[in-house]
Amino acid sequence: MTLIIRQMVENDIIFVQEIAKKSWHTTYEGIIPRDIQDRFLQAAYCNDRLKVRLENSPFLVAIYEESIVGFANFSNVTNGVAELLAIYLLPDIQGKGIGTALLQEGIKILHDLKSLIVCVEKENTIGMDFYQAKGFIKMEEFDDVFDGHIFKTVKLCLTIA
Repeated sequence: MTLIIRQMVENDIIFVQEIAKKSWHTTYEGIIPRDIQDRFLQAAYCNDRLKVRLENSPFLVAIYEESIVGFANFSNVTNGVAELLAIYLLPDIQGKGIGTALLQEGIKILHDLKSLIVCVEKENTIGMDFYQAKGFIKMEEFDDVFDGHIFKTVKLCLTIA
């Protein structure tokens, strides 16, 4: 397995957009209506938003066998705390350790990190299982309004030794 994790560059945007779309449609099928997913993806993953995110926050891509297959975006560290804003892989590449590699690399490059926060849609069982297997602990659960659609969000925290 040839896996490279590196900082995202502008030429990666089109691949990140495609991964976001495919993984969202697979992950949130039956959880978030497709039209709401599409509106979110258009807003959050448009070229301008992605350029700002890659210039202002740690944004990693995973290259597996010469193709970009996943990405992770982190907030900057403030008072020892950062947030994992997004981590997505192409659906058919999950389970190969690539998500773990993205998470570990993010933790490594976030200087002075003491805890990493992530918010997950409660019905996203694949995501919940992934984070709990990595040692994230549930902090709270709350209702989130997402483009008029209400769903349960779980906030998890990983303490960095």
